[in-house]
Formats: sequence, C-alpha cells, structure tokens
Amino acid sequence: MNERILFMGSPDFALATLNALAGAFNVVGVVTQPDRPAGRGRLLKPPPVKLLAEKLGLPILQPTTLKDPEAVNQLEIMKPDLIVVAAFGQILRKDVLQLPPLGCLNVHASLLPRWRGAAPIQAAVLHDEFTGVTIMKMDPGLDTGPILSQQTTPIPPDMTAGELFHILAQMGADLLVETLPKYILGEIQPQPQDDGNATYAPRLKKEDGRLDFSKSAAFLARQVRAYHPWPGTFQFLDDLYIKVFQAHAVDQADVVPGKRYVMDNLPAWGTAQGLLILDKVQPAGKKPMSGEAFLNGTRHWIDN
Repeated sequence: MNERILFMGSPDFALATLNALAGAFNVVGVVTQPDRPAGRGRLLKPPPVKLLAEKLGLPILQPTTLKDPEAVNQLEIMKPDLIVVAAFGQILRKDVLQLPPLGCLNVHASLLPRWRGAAPIQAAVLHDEFTGVTIMKMDPGLDTGPILSQQTTPIPPDMTAGELFHILAQMGADLLVETLPKYILGEIQPQPQDDGNATYAPRLKKEDGRLDFSKSAAFLARQVRAYHPWPGTFQFLDDLYIKVFQAHAVDQADVVPGKRYVMDNLPAWGTAQGLLILDKVQPAGKKPMSGEAFLNGTRHWIDN
C-alpha cells in the first residue's frame, strides 16, 4: 500500500508505533512536540519520537501548537492520505482532523470507552484486572471517536504501570499494522463508542501520589504499582519525605489508619482496612533501600 501516512507522537509510548509504521507503510513525515528544557542544566531535550524519526530519515515538524495556521499549512503541504496519532500531546482541531481523506486514527492504551484521557495505563492498574489497546478514528472529542479494533490483555497482580506501558506500546503498534490495510480497503466500519460506559483518567500530578490511609491497604498497594514510575507514591514520617517504590497489603484487624507498625521486620502503615507493608522505599536525600534496611536505620518508626 502506498497511501501517504503522517505520524504524530512524542513520548516513549509512540516509538513502537512509529517503528512499525515506518517498516510497513509509506510514512511521509513525523509531527512531534518541540524540544523542551530538561534536567538541572535546563538544556533543550528532544522528544523521543524526534530521535527515532531522525534515525529513520523522516521529515520532522515540531509546531508549538497546531492552532497556528502556518502549522496546518505545513501539514497540507505533506498531502497525507491518513494521519496516525499515538500520544502526541495536543488535541487535534477540526481543520486537522478533516485534512486527510482517510481521516485520523489514534492508538489509545485502554479498552475505550473505559479510561479516556491522559493516564489510562495508571488508571487500569489501579482499578482493573485487564486492559488493552484501541485503534480509534478520531473526532473532535477527547477519545470519543468510533472504534476500529481492540485487543485485550490481563494485568498481573504484581505488574507496575511502567511494565504495562511497554506491553501496551508494542501491542498497539502490532494492532495498528494489522488494522490499517483492512481500514484502507474499507473492510472495517468504525463502531461508535457507548458513551454511557465511559470513564476518565485525567492527567496526573505529583500530589496525586500521596498515600491516603483512609483507603484500604489493598487499594494503596495497587496505587504504588499504578503510579510507578510516574508520578510515584509518597508519604511523610514526621517531616521526612518518603518515596514508596514497592509495597503489599496484609489483612490485619484493629489497626489505626496512619499509625506506624512493624510486620515481619518491615515497616507498615495502618489503613482503613489492613496494613500497607513497605518493601522498598527512598527517604529524602538517600538512595532507594529495602523496607528492612529503612526500618533498621529509623529508630522512631513506632514512636507514634
């Protein structure tokens, strides 16, 4: 197939999709976010998709916003038959959506209409036992367009969002490559989503990672996995900021939410239901360590 495909994406999640597209289809260009200041030196850092596009020898556009008429004009010059989007980071307006004759397709990391929005992988790990990917024809709404294809995968009980991220990125790329020829030939008819079953996963902030002991230990253990590596989970020991990297829940009656305990030589916090056992933590100013090592170096853990 020789249809002209324009790819839009920015972070690591989009790399597998771009790589798969470039290996099987006629990709005429890549649109990605501008380079951003990063690190202590605040030096400009290119998005991961830009680095891959350079390696593949593809033309690159980095508009500050697609609301700019000049940016849309640059897209028109590339004359795409189809636009494929994977974690681009900007909402596409109507003029962009209507530009290619075959429309715009999106690789989304959830089983739409469940977990529309910016953080579907974290939401699935936090709440669900299975998830998947969706290939969707985009419309002006937020992940509301009709569905072309989906694939499901279970979420193992010890899996983090970071681990699931890589699985879904490759799964989405593979499903897209399988779906595209059928879509281009008109063999797939997009099916509307059931808006009544829609759930939303808004963009996460650092503060969202604070552990709330009014929740159950089981929920908080899932939160630790769901928010690893971003935004991470944390709490305070008095004024000491503690990142929690790994934790598990233990059923325990008569515990006080927020009170500190010791279980099997590991630090634990009481919750609304059960104990949250801290397996791996990082106190402020120190390297990550086992819960046992942290407990051995923290004399006042059970002084409350």
